[in-house]
This record gives sequence, structure tokens and C-alpha cells, in this order.
Amino acid sequence: MAHHEPGKGLAVVTGASTGIGYELAKCAAGDGYDLIIAADEERINQAAANLKEFGTSVDAVEADLSTLEGVDRLTERITASGRSVDLLMANAGRGIGEAFLDRNFNEARKVVDTNITGTIYLIHQIGNQMRSRGAGRILLTGSIAGFMPGSYQAVYNGTKAFINSFSFALREELKDSGVTVSCLMPGATETEFFKRAGLVDTAIGQAEKDDAGEVARIGYDAMMDGEGDVVSGWKNKLQAAVANVTPASVLAHQHAKVAKPGSGTK
Repeated sequence: MAHHEPGKGLAVVTGASTGIGYELAKCAAGDGYDLIIAADEERINQAAANLKEFGTSVDAVEADLSTLEGVDRLTERITASGRSVDLLMANAGRGIGEAFLDRNFNEARKVVDTNITGTIYLIHQIGNQMRSRGAGRILLTGSIAGFMPGSYQAVYNGTKAFINSFSFALREELKDSGVTVSCLMPGATETEFFKRAGLVDTAIGQAEKDDAGEVARIGYDAMMDGEGDVVSGWKNKLQAAVANVTPASVLAHQHAKVAKPGSGTK
């Protein structure tokens, strides 16, 4: 391999094969960071090939980040690089539609293991290295879904409530450490999420969505500025504000209308 001058730092992005994760990786590469990107699909290698256009080094890891073994594979690759992580963007996530009891439990568990278990395991490992160094930036992709009970997306919204909450708590714990923690809370974004979650035939799946590139840029900038949280898009800001003063039972009923299977207008 040709000798590559190291970039200004190392950025790690999970869930980077498509969507917000890929766009976050583009932000970092465009800023001169070398990348280690991961996802649980072969397409991560194509993403890496595309990202090399920015002129920094890009290493792709195909691993199932819902498992501790998959996360270990990623951290082993980071260790092998001999570099410390400057930016960690924990973006891997998966959704699931339909009524909870109608879905296979293993599918529900995979959502929890991807969105929560794998995410906090990775952050525990990299976060400890950052804290001992006294430097580093962490961005978690939460969601405005975390503000509202998600009827017909019950498990997904619950995992995002966890991530939103966890990121604020971790930020407070690390406030004097030199390590910043930010939480990007997008609304519905134009990615493959809805197709993968089986939500294409719902009103929420068919509604106009935000651009993944814009959402990523907002999150990336917030992380680089050390901001605690950022909700992208004014409609989502409004929705988040309304959610904070609305009873949970009402929010759950409203969500049912847009996420119920068949609620879309074919």
C-alpha cells in the first residue's frame, strides 16, 4: 500500500454504509480525518471506496455491531491502527415496525442489541481511552422518536429514549474530562431505515423527510462545537417541544395513527 500521511486525526463511524452514518463519515473525511467505518453489511466496502475520494485513509470493518464480538472486531481494528480515536460517531441503528406482539422476538431483540447494547459497549471501550487521554468527541445518533412512545414502533422508540437519556447523563459525567458527548436527534430522514424496518406502507414511511446530508452536517457541527444536543429541522424542533409538554398516552395514540401498518395512502 502506498505510504499515507496520517490525516489530522482518526474518526470512527458506525452504521456508515448508507444514510446519516455515511454522510457523517463524509463530513469527517472532508475535514481531513482518517476513517475507520463499520456496518453489518458488505456495502460498507463500497462506502469506503467512495470515501477515499477525499484523500484520507479509510478502513472498512464489516461486523455485526449488535454483538459484543462484532464490536470487539471493530475495536481490534482500531487498536491495530495504533491510533487513538479523536471522533467517535455511534450511529449504528435499526428499526422495526408493526405491533410488538406481531413481530418475531428475535427481530425485536436485534433492535435492542444494535441500538443499545452494541452502542454502549463501544462507547465504554473508546470512551475510557478518550478519558485517559483527556481528549475526544463522541456523537450518538438518538432521535426525536425518543421523546414519544412509538405505537407500532414501540421497541425502536424505546431504544432511542434510552440513547437520548444516556447521552445527557454521560455528557454530565465527562464534563471536566476533556471529552465531549453530543446527541443528534433527527426526525424522519430520507434513508433506507423505513424500508428496512418494514414501514414503507405507513403514513410516516411516505411522508416527506429530511435530507440525510443536512442532518449529518448539523450533528457533525454540534459535535465539533461540543454542544450537548441538537434536533435537526424546525418541524422536528416543534415536535420535540410539543412532546415535552404532552402526556405520554396522548403521544402514543398520535403515533399509532402514522405508524400503523397500512396507514399510508398507497
